Amino acid sequence: MKEQKENFSRRKFLGNAAAIGALGAFGVQGVITACSRRITLPVPLDEAPDGPVLKAGLIGCGGRGSGAAIDFLNAGPNLQVSALADLFQDRLDEARVKIKDEKNMDVPDENCFLGFDAYEKVIDSGVDVVIIATPPHFRPQQFEAAIKARKHVFMEKPVAVDPAGARSIMATGKKAETLGLSVVTGTQRRHQRDYIKTYEQIINGDIGEIVSATCYWNGGKLWHKNHQEGWSDMEWMIRNWVNWLWLSGDHIVEQHLHNIDVINWFTGKHPIKALGFGSRQRRITGDQYDNFSIDFVYDNDVHMHSMCRQINDCTNSNSEYIRGTKGYSNCKNTLFNPDSTIMWSYEYPQDEEGEQMASVKISPYVQEHIDMVTSIRTNQPINESENIAVSTLSAIMGRMSAYTGKEVTWEEVMNSDLHLGPKKYILGPMEMTPDIPVPGSAPKES
Repeated sequence: MKEQKENFSRRKFLGNAAAIGALGAFGVQGVITACSRRITLPVPLDEAPDGPVLKAGLIGCGGRGSGAAIDFLNAGPNLQVSALADLFQDRLDEARVKIKDEKNMDVPDENCFLGFDAYEKVIDSGVDVVIIATPPHFRPQQFEAAIKARKHVFMEKPVAVDPAGARSIMATGKKAETLGLSVVTGTQRRHQRDYIKTYEQIINGDIGEIVSATCYWNGGKLWHKNHQEGWSDMEWMIRNWVNWLWLSGDHIVEQHLHNIDVINWFTGKHPIKALGFGSRQRRITGDQYDNFSIDFVYDNDVHMHSMCRQINDCTNSNSEYIRGTKGYSNCKNTLFNPDSTIMWSYEYPQDEEGEQMASVKISPYVQEHIDMVTSIRTNQPINESENIAVSTLSAIMGRMSAYTGKEVTWEEVMNSDLHLGPKKYILGPMEMTPDIPVPGSAPKES
């Protein structure tokens, strides 16, 4: 245990110092308690402080993009969404109406842009913040353009679909750091108050040395779009993006990334190798698997079992667990003793009638924007690009193992030249025959 504490003080605390420093503006109630030498993480603000108007431009006007725009506007005073970009007029119009209906804010015609290059026009429209919510394939290129133009960025997860894209995010993130720009990504759990407080207990050693972990996102199928008359193959693919590998990265990357990121966050590490499997049982469109089971191995032979599935009418779980030498935790709100009795639990706030609420006071979807706006207005930049790129690569490593049936190491994925997607973006014909990965080799006749 002593060795763990020493390792934390050198590696983990310094690794979190930037985040703790940035969060300091959010209402610190003491970072280290002198008498106990326990680390106490800052308490996020309920609303970002006032300041000069911050204008945001939204790139990608689908459901998550328009939702992120509303979350940004709900983060505090003097915030505007002044520009929109999408490939498709109907999506742009829907986002524009939603912003008008929910926040009584008009986005002018001259700041509404269509096409594969529309993101460049949003960046050049005079915005301060860029919200990137396009399909994951496009995010590395758009992030690079936004940082080059010296814009703060909120970017949805995952940030890439392949190793080349993830490494691009890392490089651009370093540039953002030198420019003093804030970069917040869509890993809401890192901004969720019960998760943060549970993390605080873990890094203070309350469950001892971490020895294993599990994480799950087992749920039903997501949506798909049927081919409509007048749509080109490319348009259908992009409208159906959660079902195509080159656009989403497969659901272990696009969705299960949330859970993998929590384990990376709580351990302060990333896996060094992965061995897993998956298959396609029920999916009716695209070229992806609908289930994965991965054994991720961290240093010191710490194993994390990762499981995800998108099939209807099965037993579901969206959760993370981490086990230590003195107990275990669900990562969200409770620490347990080895005999499963409760060691500690998060105290949720009370409602107006004095009843304890079942959730945190501020939605983490809004909290991440509060934290970003606060960091900008207090000149204490947050930069989450490295963390999200590492977690994205972790998920990609698991996918590569499942697709091939081979063990894949961190060095291999970091050095992989895999780049998914077409060389040119044209709303025209595409190869639509699914190429479903099949691991291993077929048995031979004797």
